[in-house]
Amino acid sequence: MLGIVLMLVAAALNATASVLQRRAARDEPESRSFSAQLMLDLVRRPAWLLGILAMLGGFVLHAVSISVSRIALVQPVLVIELPFTLLAASWMFGLRLGRRDWTAIGLQSVGLGMLVGCLAPSGGDPGTVPGATWALGIALTAAGIVALVVLGLRARQGRRAAFLGVATGAAFGLNSSLIAGVGAAVSRGDGLFTTWQTYAVAVVGPVSFFLLQNALESGTLVASQPGFTLTNPAVSVAWGLAVFGEQARGGGFLAAGVIGAVLVGVGTLLLARSPLLESDTSSGNGPDAGTGGGSAPPRGDVREPATGSRRPGD
Repeated sequence: MLGIVLMLVAAALNATASVLQRRAARDEPESRSFSAQLMLDLVRRPAWLLGILAMLGGFVLHAVSISVSRIALVQPVLVIELPFTLLAASWMFGLRLGRRDWTAIGLQSVGLGMLVGCLAPSGGDPGTVPGATWALGIALTAAGIVALVVLGLRARQGRRAAFLGVATGAAFGLNSSLIAGVGAAVSRGDGLFTTWQTYAVAVVGPVSFFLLQNALESGTLVASQPGFTLTNPAVSVAWGLAVFGEQARGGGFLAAGVIGAVLVGVGTLLLARSPLLESDTSSGNGPDAGTGGGSAPPRGDVREPATGSRRPGD
């Protein structure tokens, strides 16, 4: 339970970080993607710095959660980050959640409860995984991330953000698996700086962070956040079951877990279409405003719909 509670708080902090960082990055021109100038611009923006503080807090709680619990149990809790993102976006842009949003949040919450409760993995130990298995898992995951980044660089606007969002989620999922390895090594008496996973985290962590900034700069949250939110726990759960040897319950529990996963997926797809995730482009410059051109004006001042007009989500 401690691991689940910590992961819930981490998800809330991550959602806050995503909204703040997207607000800071949305006006960056597309030409600065994957450049040092992008990071130099962002570091001068207060919203981005606040987002980094929230992200660091979420990272610490995330690491502790993985260390005190099984990765296949606590990582699915991260999908709750998407409704938290909606709540943060609604507060920041002065809009309100509609009936469809609340329905989606309900589906996702019920599905998440079923998934976590029925999965209940047991066994498995990252500390006993052979080096060759670690190497194979890292190589396959890294190959997938590289392929997604290449597809993203060849795509435009929303599709680029979507590909980079999935790549970012996979990178953070890999990073979580490495953190689990660090925790297992420390728990059996090894030093924090004598296990190779610590240094792997020092490499994969910054790469994940860099990918996140480019995903947020490439398009709206509606494009990048769903892929990031779902891929992160999916990759971690795959590592827990396939690499660390964790075993989920079978029979009726497995069937209920699958139903829970379907509910989570349906809720996520509904939330991904929420107008609140598109609020950072509601400046009257068209649907593509802010995804590339440097001439788009700031979009922090999103106004309420005119009297008598239809509110988002209704």
